[in-house]
Amino acid sequence: MNYEVVSERKAKPISSNNGTSGIPPLENGDRLTRAEFERRYEAMPEKIKAELIEGVVYMTSPVRITNHAKPHSRIMGWLFNYCAATKGVDFADNSTVRLDQDNEPQPDAVLFIKENYGGNSSISPDDYLEGSPELVVEIAASTVSYDTTEKKKIYRRNGVKEYIIWRVYDRAIDWFAWEDGDYAALEADRNGVIESRLFGGLRLNVKAMLSDDLQKVLADLQKGLQSKKHKEFLKNLVKKK
Repeated sequence: MNYEVVSERKAKPISSNNGTSGIPPLENGDRLTRAEFERRYEAMPEKIKAELIEGVVYMTSPVRITNHAKPHSRIMGWLFNYCAATKGVDFADNSTVRLDQDNEPQPDAVLFIKENYGGNSSISPDDYLEGSPELVVEIAASTVSYDTTEKKKIYRRNGVKEYIIWRVYDRAIDWFAWEDGDYAALEADRNGVIESRLFGGLRLNVKAMLSDDLQKVLADLQKGLQSKKHKEFLKNLVKKK
């Protein structure tokens, strides 16, 4: 998966003799506290991307066009159109999320209710998302093993209300929603459309997305944006004073 922070890190290159900087480099599989993970991450070269999952460091591999970059771009376009019509909601691309003391993932996309509209997360003084965004999306190709296991567990445990996994090699998109303390899989209707339980009007035509029929994806989303559910969702998003 493509790991990239919400804002550009002011990274300092590590010296070639591996140690004169005084900060050890991140290594795949390191077991670190969140504070130590961030300290080492800040000292890494800018192109290095990493996550902390259950106290373990996961490093990225190069990102391929078909198996990651294109699906990622489709999800971002879908979320952009929803946010453009939904005041009080925002989204981010590959933003570092401080979930808890052992977990600092960088999901491919997050959709969240803004803090001043009653959302569960906030933007920290140093420009990271803290707390649990309401919806997380992961594009799972080479990372499918831990996107569907470890990450799913930590998102559920931290109260992420909905979790979408695009399993690229399987040509499948799974959408899970919070239900009785666990995630329940949302089923598509007869037209192949899944609709969010939390974000009124957020509709995804899974069949169209998997076949790259972007016009159909946006047409079905537009139906959601014109629906009663979207209007009710907007009405309930009240900005705090």
